[in-house]
Amino acid sequence: METDYVQKKLKNWWLLLLSGILFVFLAVYIFRQPLVSYAALSVLFAVTFLVAGIFEAVYAVSSRNYDDGWGWALFGGIIHIVFGIFLISFPVLTVTVLPVFVGSVILIRSLLAAFHAFSIKRAGIAGWGWILFSAVIGILLAIMMLANPVFGGFTIIIYTAVSFLMLGIVQIVLSLRLKRISKQLK
Repeated sequence: METDYVQKKLKNWWLLLLSGILFVFLAVYIFRQPLVSYAALSVLFAVTFLVAGIFEAVYAVSSRNYDDGWGWALFGGIIHIVFGIFLISFPVLTVTVLPVFVGSVILIRSLLAAFHAFSIKRAGIAGWGWILFSAVIGILLAIMMLANPVFGGFTIIIYTAVSFLMLGIVQIVLSLRLKRISKQLK
């Protein structure tokens, strides 16, 4: 009976394959059309900032009774909301200054992550050092983006394309393995 359940779960392996192929094609498109991709990404980033800010603010307010750092989370959410509204309101300006906004948000988020790492340390929770390490790396990258906006714009495109490419490859490999497992179970 358990094999039937697994076979049913594996029968749509091909959807993961299609998704992986789509991500690979999207990565190639971004590499080949960086300016068009950058404009599209600027709109996506604007909407993402707004939506992420709303979710983070709701989380912060809903956890205020048991999270000592809820105020920092609320502050981060408000910053995201303000950036999102600003970016949506001025799309031409957004394309021009997006690296400064992204760098600023990464800097703020990284600083908040550092504060959270120390809160986690005070609570005696293991793994706080990795959060702090990630925060320091984020702070350094943010400073690089803010110091050179052209580098920042180029970085946004490259990171997006490479991320899509890697995601696509992982999904293709995973789907082919799922197909093989599905055939073995038959």
